[in-house]
Amino acid sequence: MLPAVAAVQRLGAIGPVLFILLYIVAMIALVPSAWLTVAGGAVFGIVPTVCYALVGATLGSTAAFLLGRYTARPIVERLLRSMPRLAAIDRAVSEQGRRLVFLLRLSPVSPFNILNYALGLTTLSARDFLLASFVGMIPSTIMFAYAGNIAGVALAWAGQAEVPKGPSYYAILTGGLAATLIATILVTRAARRALQDV
Repeated sequence: MLPAVAAVQRLGAIGPVLFILLYIVAMIALVPSAWLTVAGGAVFGIVPTVCYALVGATLGSTAAFLLGRYTARPIVERLLRSMPRLAAIDRAVSEQGRRLVFLLRLSPVSPFNILNYALGLTTLSARDFLLASFVGMIPSTIMFAYAGNIAGVALAWAGQAEVPKGPSYYAILTGGLAATLIATILVTRAARRALQDV
């Protein structure tokens, strides 16, 4: 994954566009996208990767959501008419849609890419799905981009490449990663508890 992202980065101004397109295709094809974010962090840096990954993940998730909705929703509607319990679940998702999607995006144990298609089968609005997905993906995107950036710096250092940063840079980078991990763990635990109440 890293060589592919590095090749994309060498393309100059078109590189970020190709990275976003690669991200969209990965989301639709059910390929785990966290590795793309890590590779992007190593190649592009933290802030650009967070921006590119959020755009790609939001567009890719929404595309998968709409594919699920328009290819399989008619089948689901027939099932809902014949199964009242399934219809009740569908109503619950629709009523708490934005909150539920946000919490699912914060939880690392939820099957991220499959959820895009599954939520398309509900009556959840595309707008609520898009907004909640975007906001819910921010913490993990920052964490993966940060981890990738640290890995990229470590690889450059191990390969004797010139790294123009002093010890304080690495101390701040390591401390920042630790803070990001702790914040992600706390958010994840809160999301897991909140999902149990839904």
